Amino acid sequence: MSDLEKLRKKIDAIDEQLVELMNERAKVVIEVGDIKKQDKNAPPIYAPDREQAVLEKIKEHNKGPLPNRTLMAIYREMMSGSFFLERPLRIAYLGPEGSFSHTAAMSKFGQSVDYEPQPDIWGVFDEISHEHCDLGIVPIENSIAGGIIETLDALIESPVTICAEVQLEIHHNLLAKCSLEEISKVYSKPEVFAQCRRWLSATLPKVGTIAAASTAEAAHLVVNEPNTAAIGSRLAAELYGLQIVCENIEDMRNNVTRFFVIGREPARPTGKDKTALVFSTAHKVGALADVLQTFRNFGINLTNIESRPSKKRQKEYYFFVDCQGHQNDENMKKALEEAERHCQQISILGSFPAATEVI
Repeated sequence: MSDLEKLRKKIDAIDEQLVELMNERAKVVIEVGDIKKQDKNAPPIYAPDREQAVLEKIKEHNKGPLPNRTLMAIYREMMSGSFFLERPLRIAYLGPEGSFSHTAAMSKFGQSVDYEPQPDIWGVFDEISHEHCDLGIVPIENSIAGGIIETLDALIESPVTICAEVQLEIHHNLLAKCSLEEISKVYSKPEVFAQCRRWLSATLPKVGTIAAASTAEAAHLVVNEPNTAAIGSRLAAELYGLQIVCENIEDMRNNVTRFFVIGREPARPTGKDKTALVFSTAHKVGALADVLQTFRNFGINLTNIESRPSKKRQKEYYFFVDCQGHQNDENMKKALEEAERHCQQISILGSFPAATEVI
């Protein structure tokens, strides 16, 4: 037997052990599910704090040579299988299939849950509030384009709670069923064209661009229209049978979209949390500064702030803030109590584990 054959046999033996151990783990998951069914106060099937704890322990135990990113992907799929064994989860996302929201949802929840595409962001919120789906995933901000207006507006009016966040690295690819030289027009979202402007100008200067409702819809149009291309995700290429003619065509390489996971159950503290708030202030000098100073006085770091005009009153704005800490932390409770004195209204949108990686 050659050295190569010996090593392959060793890999086969290790694989056999891995399969056995993964199924042993699954048996324990089933026991956990049985206990949850009997306990009314048991945490929900998807528990963001438990997910965070498991993944952090895996990183602590990892001595290489596999990178953490690889192990995180493996364990997310294992947790997806665990959801299936307890009860298949239904995840709503901004569709259609192949959108970046679909990619983010699959990266977060794996292959063993049911996915429900929605025509718009409001549809995702409605699926959760009407209890048609367990969880939803919606984009909240892009590192280049900024805040997602539709999500901010829905957060004001919907009763759902934010229970997790996902950071997805966005890569734009030129998808087609023909060669680069044969392309006569390109479909995609206007925001995507803006993020690929320099590449399009240099590579396809005479090719027309046509706006589509989403990158996935753009890919769908290309399937039946010759000599066209779409700018979209690798997942869209796989789902619609398109070739990736050129990959990673975005002008800026640090292109990350942050998504919120929304649900009906709050996330428990992990020690590494964020809290999302929305508030409006009285229309007077220094009102916003007073609220921000309150958080500073209680040692709370603000990591993001966005504003949206009120649809109910002129000259009134809603402010969206992400801050470090959980709503159950003592300093957060005191800060919110003090901030309320300077606000016309203030609401907690959710506390959740802070994303520690870009997937």
